[in-house]
Amino acid sequence: MRRFVIIIRCALLPLLVILALLKPVVAGEADVVKVEGHKEGDRGWRFNVTVRHDDTGWDHYANRWEVITEDGTILATRVLHHPHENEQPFTRSLSGVEIPQGVKKVFIRAHDSVHGHGGQVKPFVVE
Repeated sequence: MRRFVIIIRCALLPLLVILALLKPVVAGEADVVKVEGHKEGDRGWRFNVTVRHDDTGWDHYANRWEVITEDGTILATRVLHHPHENEQPFTRSLSGVEIPQGVKKVFIRAHDSVHGHGGQVKPFVVE
Protein backbone atom coordinates (compact mmCIF):
# COMPACT_ATOMS: atom_id res chain seq x y z
CA MET A 1 0.00 0.00 0.00
CA ARG A 2 2.81 2.41 0.88
CA ARG A 3 4.44 1.79 -2.50
CA PHE A 4 1.14 2.60 -4.20
CA VAL A 5 0.92 5.96 -2.35
CA ILE A 6 4.47 6.85 -3.42
CA ILE A 7 3.67 6.03 -7.06
CA ILE A 8 0.51 8.16 -6.95
CA ARG A 9 2.40 11.12 -5.44
CA CYS A 10 5.16 10.83 -8.06
CA ALA A 11 2.56 10.78 -10.84
CA LEU A 12 0.49 13.68 -9.48
CA LEU A 13 3.32 16.14 -8.92
CA PRO A 14 4.37 16.33 -12.60
CA LEU A 15 0.70 16.56 -13.61
CA LEU A 16 0.15 19.52 -11.26
CA VAL A 17 3.26 21.24 -12.63
CA ILE A 18 2.02 20.78 -16.20
CA LEU A 19 -1.41 22.16 -15.30
CA ALA A 20 0.18 25.21 -13.65
CA LEU A 21 2.21 25.89 -16.80
CA LEU A 22 -0.88 25.57 -19.01
CA LYS A 23 -2.78 28.34 -17.20
CA PRO A 24 -1.81 31.06 -19.73
CA VAL A 25 -3.16 28.90 -22.53
CA VAL A 26 -6.52 28.26 -20.88
CA ALA A 27 -7.26 31.78 -19.65
CA GLY A 28 -10.17 31.94 -22.07
CA GLU A 29 -11.74 34.85 -23.88
CA ALA A 30 -12.53 38.30 -22.48
CA ASP A 31 -16.17 38.80 -21.44
CA VAL A 32 -18.10 42.04 -21.09
CA VAL A 33 -20.13 41.55 -17.92
CA LYS A 34 -21.70 44.99 -17.42
CA VAL A 35 -22.28 48.17 -19.45
CA GLU A 36 -23.48 51.56 -18.29
CA GLY A 37 -23.79 54.51 -20.61
CA HIS A 38 -25.21 57.99 -20.75
CA LYS A 39 -25.26 60.96 -23.11
CA GLU A 40 -23.02 63.85 -22.08
CA GLY A 41 -24.80 66.65 -23.90
CA ASP A 42 -23.12 67.50 -27.18
CA ARG A 43 -19.89 65.74 -26.08
CA GLY A 44 -21.17 62.31 -27.11
CA TRP A 45 -21.72 59.24 -24.97
CA ARG A 46 -19.78 57.98 -21.95
CA PHE A 47 -19.54 54.23 -21.40
CA ASN A 48 -18.45 52.43 -18.21
CA VAL A 49 -17.65 48.84 -19.16
CA THR A 50 -16.84 45.96 -16.84
CA VAL A 51 -14.66 43.21 -18.32
CA ARG A 52 -13.74 39.81 -16.90
CA HIS A 53 -10.72 37.89 -18.15
CA ASP A 54 -8.25 35.59 -16.45
CA ASP A 55 -5.29 37.83 -17.25
CA THR A 56 -2.05 35.94 -16.74
CA GLY A 57 0.41 38.73 -17.53
CA TRP A 58 1.66 40.55 -20.60
CA ASP A 59 1.40 37.45 -22.80
CA HIS A 60 -2.36 37.01 -22.27
CA TYR A 61 -4.61 39.81 -21.10
CA ALA A 62 -7.73 41.75 -22.06
CA ASN A 63 -6.23 44.56 -24.11
CA ARG A 64 -9.26 46.53 -25.31
CA TRP A 65 -13.01 46.85 -25.58
CA GLU A 66 -15.02 48.34 -28.42
CA VAL A 67 -18.38 49.95 -29.07
CA ILE A 68 -19.76 48.54 -32.33
CA THR A 69 -22.92 48.75 -34.40
CA GLU A 70 -25.09 45.80 -35.35
CA ASP A 71 -23.24 45.46 -38.67
CA GLY A 72 -19.86 45.38 -36.90
CA THR A 73 -18.75 48.97 -37.54
CA ILE A 74 -16.40 50.05 -34.76
CA LEU A 75 -17.53 53.38 -33.29
CA ALA A 76 -14.97 53.62 -30.49
CA THR A 77 -12.15 51.65 -28.87
CA ARG A 78 -10.92 51.76 -25.29
CA VAL A 79 -7.35 50.44 -25.16
CA LEU A 80 -6.39 48.66 -21.96
CA HIS A 81 -2.70 49.37 -21.47
CA HIS A 82 -1.74 46.62 -19.01
CA PRO A 83 -2.88 43.29 -17.52
CA HIS A 84 -5.36 43.32 -14.63
CA GLU A 85 -4.26 40.09 -12.95
CA ASN A 86 -5.25 41.23 -9.45
CA GLU A 87 -8.33 43.24 -10.37
CA GLN A 88 -11.12 41.05 -11.74
CA PRO A 89 -13.54 41.98 -13.00
CA PHE A 90 -12.46 45.55 -13.73
CA THR A 91 -14.28 48.63 -15.04
CA ARG A 92 -12.90 51.27 -17.39
CA SER A 93 -14.59 54.25 -19.02
CA LEU A 94 -14.56 55.99 -22.37
CA SER A 95 -16.09 59.39 -23.14
CA GLY A 96 -16.83 61.21 -26.38
CA VAL A 97 -18.31 58.24 -28.21
CA GLU A 98 -20.29 59.47 -31.22
CA ILE A 99 -23.26 57.31 -32.12
CA PRO A 100 -24.67 57.97 -35.61
CA GLN A 101 -28.21 59.27 -36.03
CA GLY A 102 -30.71 56.43 -36.34
CA VAL A 103 -28.63 53.84 -34.45
CA LYS A 104 -30.86 52.50 -31.66
CA LYS A 105 -28.59 49.79 -30.26
CA VAL A 106 -24.84 49.29 -29.98
CA PHE A 107 -22.83 46.36 -28.70
CA ILE A 108 -19.81 46.29 -26.42
CA ARG A 109 -17.25 43.55 -27.04
CA ALA A 110 -13.93 42.84 -25.38
CA HIS A 111 -10.70 41.63 -26.98
CA ASP A 112 -7.76 39.74 -25.53
CA SER A 113 -4.21 39.42 -26.76
CA VAL A 114 -4.46 35.67 -27.53
CA HIS A 115 -8.01 34.91 -28.65
CA GLY A 116 -9.03 38.26 -30.12
CA HIS A 117 -12.82 38.70 -29.97
CA GLY A 118 -15.14 35.93 -28.97
CA GLY A 119 -16.21 36.31 -25.36
CA GLN A 120 -19.54 37.57 -24.05
CA VAL A 121 -20.86 40.67 -25.84
CA LYS A 122 -23.36 43.05 -24.19
CA PRO A 123 -25.98 45.12 -26.06
CA PHE A 124 -26.72 48.69 -25.06
CA VAL A 125 -29.93 50.46 -26.12
CA VAL A 126 -29.33 54.08 -27.15
CA GLU A 127 -32.15 56.32 -25.90
